[in-house]
Amino acid sequence: MGRHATARTRRRMLLPLLALALVAVLGAATWVALAMARSEPECEPTRVVVAASPDIAPAVTATARDLRLACVAFDVQPRESLQMAEELSGTAPRPQAWIPSSTLFLRRAKGVPESGPSVASSPVVLAVAEPVARRLGWPHKPLTWLDVLGSAGIDGIVAGMPDPARDPVGVSALQALRDVAKSAPDPAGAYVALLRKFSADPADTTVTVLPASENAVLRHNSELSGGEAALVAAYSPASPSLDYPFVEIAGATQEEGEAVAELKRALLNGAATSTRPGLRAPGGQALRLTETDQRVSAQGQRSAEIPAAAEVDKALSQWAGVNASARVQVLIDVSGSMSAPVPGTGKSRLRITLEAAENALHLFKPASQVRFLAFATKVDGERDYREILPMAPVGQQLAAVDRLRAVRAVPDGQTGLYDSVLDVYRHAREEWAPGKLNLVIVMTDGRNTDPGGISRENLVAELGKLRDPGRPMPLIGIGIGPDADGAELGQLVAPVDGQAFLSRDPAKIGEVFYGALGRIAGAG
Repeated sequence: MGRHATARTRRRMLLPLLALALVAVLGAATWVALAMARSEPECEPTRVVVAASPDIAPAVTATARDLRLACVAFDVQPRESLQMAEELSGTAPRPQAWIPSSTLFLRRAKGVPESGPSVASSPVVLAVAEPVARRLGWPHKPLTWLDVLGSAGIDGIVAGMPDPARDPVGVSALQALRDVAKSAPDPAGAYVALLRKFSADPADTTVTVLPASENAVLRHNSELSGGEAALVAAYSPASPSLDYPFVEIAGATQEEGEAVAELKRALLNGAATSTRPGLRAPGGQALRLTETDQRVSAQGQRSAEIPAAAEVDKALSQWAGVNASARVQVLIDVSGSMSAPVPGTGKSRLRITLEAAENALHLFKPASQVRFLAFATKVDGERDYREILPMAPVGQQLAAVDRLRAVRAVPDGQTGLYDSVLDVYRHAREEWAPGKLNLVIVMTDGRNTDPGGISRENLVAELGKLRDPGRPMPLIGIGIGPDADGAELGQLVAPVDGQAFLSRDPAKIGEVFYGALGRIAGAG
């Protein structure tokens, strides 16, 4: 019974959150609230249009009505913030004021201030299905993001994510996830792994954990119908809140401007949060609820500042990169020096490198494809490299890792770095796949020692010819051990917009490898 009940709970669980968002969008086309004060019979009222995020629009409407300004008609229009930002960047009629859910939308629109004073706030929380929350120890203890995401063996945790490129809740969630990962031994790798957990479609009926605004959680819980699970809010001070900034749009007449200023003054004095349960004051003060929902915290909540535009862009690139399927060529040095022991591990440089490569398979999405090659000098006739595992999906490679584990260093083998890199990169360029993260990764403990191969200057020139900005394919160089030449690796990867990383301590190659993958995928 419990297992089937859980399945039903998952199916009915978070869809109402998405439905609330849909209603908000549809409502923008069907609900216009007018607040007009009494005026003299001969007075022609000044119409003042205020576009407001649907979750704060009712409070703005009530505030405008209570002002009772003579000869003023406030037209408060609930408008989905992303849609409004796009309209303001075009030729559509412009309101006299705008209150989006987040300052992030101001940055997307054209011809509006990039910031404005906050008139309300709503923390971005991790909404957890109540049955799952109870298995995690709630209500005996408040939940944190780390409690939820760090729990191993807890049944029913399926995480979804609203699109951070369209929803500021997603951007806030990325900041909170980075905070969760920062205490891990390998923060970059842990962050990538967390992002992987959140790759589920938020509309998936099995999702039981989803970032959402506190206000959305309260509305969901107040509108439950049969079979739907209530949501419990887990808080993070590293997650920026929705801040509902008030901005005046250029072009208003004097009368319109004066009315807008009065409305702004009333909202800044707390009118929105005193008339609308579920919204907090700009500083995150305690919720004003007539009947407190115990699944959220009514206490004051600290939140992080909204990140700078450059940091947001980086976070979006991280999310896009980590969630893109990849096509990767991994070239591993098997020259004689790779058999050198790594102090304190009982393993060779090659063994630790192979283990890092194997573990890194888990960082790629299942649809990703990976090929493994080994290089030294003349390991395949006159060729300096050979294939270990052919290009195949991650699942197939994980099933064939014994072949990777069986690789051994070539006794007295030299490092045919230049020829191997050029041949493999050229081959990868021919097989470049659209819609995927195309990468070539080379892992080596030294510099090129093949006297009969191509020179560094010619290699750099040839790689430069293969560069195609329209079909990017970074070359990632990972230097292992004290003899790795970071300057040389940097010169090799530069022509194709790659990056070089060093692990002077071979025992830490795993951390460096994961960090390199995370960074080139946008997660560093």
